[in-house]
Amino acid sequence: MRELETERLLIRLWHESDFEQLATFFSEEENAKYVGGIKTREESWELMAAYIGHWQMKGYSYMAVVEKATRKIAGCIGLWNSDPWPEPELGYWFLKEMQGKGYAYEAGMRMKKFAFETKKFETLVSYIAAENIPSIKLAEKLGAVYEKDIKLLDFGKHSVYRYTKD
Repeated sequence: MRELETERLLIRLWHESDFEQLATFFSEEENAKYVGGIKTREESWELMAAYIGHWQMKGYSYMAVVEKATRKIAGCIGLWNSDPWPEPELGYWFLKEMQGKGYAYEAGMRMKKFAFETKKFETLVSYIAAENIPSIKLAEKLGAVYEKDIKLLDFGKHSVYRYTKD
């Protein structure tokens, strides 16, 4: 499985041709503040390579979300659990112009299904900064429940929102 689909979206591995959109997203503080901060073009390239490498090692990763109608990148969604990561996470970000269309919810529901049905995860979390209200609202809409606050590696304090099998 290298692709997931919804009615309006294709969720797929990153392609080299996606790099400009990813680099542009991470070059702006407003976009990047909750997903590791601003990145140089080289850091963005390394991040995209890490996404692809994580897939090769784990069989899941953060993936590109593509709007089927236009073939444009809408954002990123996926599962992450690198060696130092506390447990599998459902993470996401969407381009400003693609927000407000229900894409994050649509992609999130599909990714949850993949996590629980295909990958057989027993549980899943989203780590969210307390001030990131839109992300908290999405996690709750996707069925997550606030569990506790933790210090997430060197990313600082984050709230743990837990998903369980429906």
